[in-house]
Amino acid sequence: MGLDALRAPRAGRSRSLHPGAWWIWALGLGTAASRTTNPLLLALLVAVAGYVVAARRTEAPWARSYGAFVKLGLVVIGIRLVFACFLGSPIPGSHVVMTLPEVPLPDWAQGVRIGGRVTLEGLVFALYDGLKLAALLICVGAANALASPSRLLKSLPGALYEAGVAVVVALTFAPNLVADVRRLRAARRLRGRPDSGLRGLLQVGLPVLEGALERSVALAAAMDARGYGRTAEVPPAVRRATAALTLGGLIGVCAGTYGLLASSGAGYGLPVLLAGVVAALGGLWLGGRRSVRTRYRPDVWGVRAWLVAGSGAVAAAVMILSAARDPAALQPSVVPLTVPALPLWPAAGVLVGLLPAFVAPVPVPEPVQRKQESSS
Repeated sequence: MGLDALRAPRAGRSRSLHPGAWWIWALGLGTAASRTTNPLLLALLVAVAGYVVAARRTEAPWARSYGAFVKLGLVVIGIRLVFACFLGSPIPGSHVVMTLPEVPLPDWAQGVRIGGRVTLEGLVFALYDGLKLAALLICVGAANALASPSRLLKSLPGALYEAGVAVVVALTFAPNLVADVRRLRAARRLRGRPDSGLRGLLQVGLPVLEGALERSVALAAAMDARGYGRTAEVPPAVRRATAALTLGGLIGVCAGTYGLLASSGAGYGLPVLLAGVVAALGGLWLGGRRSVRTRYRPDVWGVRAWLVAGSGAVAAAVMILSAARDPAALQPSVVPLTVPALPLWPAAGVLVGLLPAFVAPVPVPEPVQRKQESSS
């Protein structure tokens, strides 16, 4: 009986995890990735995000975009290495891998180099840097694959609804594009036509763009039919107070976050961040008075949402503290070249990010979920 209570339940309309929890978890992992260039820690972060996505991903169209983000991360690493080869690196090195023909540049381009020596230290530095950017992209892709954009939009405060629509439409563009490309390539394969290469790409691109245009028109019609843009009348003083609180709060949040993440500004970062959060929440509360919409079956932020969001926050907090106390462990030296080691406490903090794979509701296959919803 006790073990059954601890087991993660089946996801359903009333038991689904709040989408904001998935985004907080993913942003926590992304914050942890931004604090280190240790390839072992970054690989551990990517593995944690990939395991959670594999364990809790649904069959929805947006859930299939995770592979595209992984491929995009690999492209980023490749581009970073190519730039390091052809444009040089600020890292000095003594282990020359190869020497490319150097293009002579005029005096006004002093400091820019094309070609020349390519050192092992510069390549390793570029690899670490590209791996950090790829880990950030993969964390964002994990949130995009796990959180429903429409439910996230429904959970936004009324003051952010209009901006949230634009963000959600932008976030759903990539998953829908990937789904269209897969559908068209499968159709071409069934007809015995080539689906790869430059010719196949050109013949698939036009229907994909046409589908994107049709969805945009349908979305605009749906928003117009649902009364998007209607607002309630509020006094001018309330509007001015809302703008001042929201703008000042966002500036305070940005300045406080920068103070926390910067290595020399941790003293003033926390109070500025808290003041910015309070001002922003006040602005959002006042701004919500202009919204006249209602919510149908709002998502509940329960204990499992707290656990999922808290696991990402713990991973970020442990990495920030480790970066302040032992920066050498999170930033392995490339001059001279050293073999990176896996620091114990940051790795343990990253492993806390695996918690959603055990406490988040288990996704239900699409036909079973429809049957459950129709019977309820």
